Amino acid sequence: MSIHVSNLVKNYDSRRAVDDVSFEVKRGEILGFLGPNGAGKTTTMKILACSMAPDSGEASVAGFSILHNPELVKASVGYLPESAPLYLDMYAIEYLEFAAALQGVPKEKIDGRVREMVRVCGLDDEKHKRIDELSKGYRQRVGLAQAMIHDPDVLILDEPTTGLDPNQIVEIRRLIRELGKRKTVILSTHILSEAEATCDRVVIIDKGKIVADGTAEELRRKSRAVETARVRVEDFGDEREAIDAVRALDEVADLRQAADEPGVWIVESREGAAHRKAIYNICVERGWTLLELTPLETGLEDVFRELTTTAD
Repeated sequence: MSIHVSNLVKNYDSRRAVDDVSFEVKRGEILGFLGPNGAGKTTTMKILACSMAPDSGEASVAGFSILHNPELVKASVGYLPESAPLYLDMYAIEYLEFAAALQGVPKEKIDGRVREMVRVCGLDDEKHKRIDELSKGYRQRVGLAQAMIHDPDVLILDEPTTGLDPNQIVEIRRLIRELGKRKTVILSTHILSEAEATCDRVVIIDKGKIVADGTAEELRRKSRAVETARVRVEDFGDEREAIDAVRALDEVADLRQAADEPGVWIVESREGAAHRKAIYNICVERGWTLLELTPLETGLEDVFRELTTTAD
């Protein structure tokens, strides 16, 4: 395993930010690390990048222990924090040369690595500008370039597309997918469509604990223990009475009216129950005209909400 995390714990005063977290990431795998604000994502990533020590637990990155070989871990990792720590008074190309030297790139290879990063991160037109003159999107590209300048085995990217426009996001996604063919990548994001488009696997963390681990399709499949259907009916008489009758079905957990669409309901089943047959039967029994009974695809956003909005 390129990354092995075992029972990590980190406390901030009385609050447990990371609570017994364990997971693995294979070489050549892109892992999406998802969770609401304050869930423990950034703290976990800082621990793996050896920017912060855990209170207990262990992790190995590229075969090196974060506790016993932190310098070797740092040499093997390219780390992009959420707010890239750039020297704003330096020129972009100057900063990348500095970052390369700092990361131990041999002097004779620095020019080549800088040219490569300028190319892959789309910085050619901006490379001779001071960083404080760059837009937020281009500063993010400079931050990504410095994370990759020493060709690390592992990339840890905290919100790598923050501040980028839609075209830039597509380019960075493509770059990350390409890098993921030969490196291990962990990236956090609040954009769930980005995780689905970019990542091979997803870990969802909430209140310091991992609540889900699997591919987007595996998580959707597990969530399908609850079915959701779009139902459109006519000739039902009083709609409030009709809604109450459907809600009273043993197989139905919830029903809401679709916005601005009279007679259209979104109906959710109880866990493990198949509610479409029951809905069809009640329409037949009551003489309602059933115009639509369509199962709705569960998206990663639905899974995320389901796993991270549970009350304490």
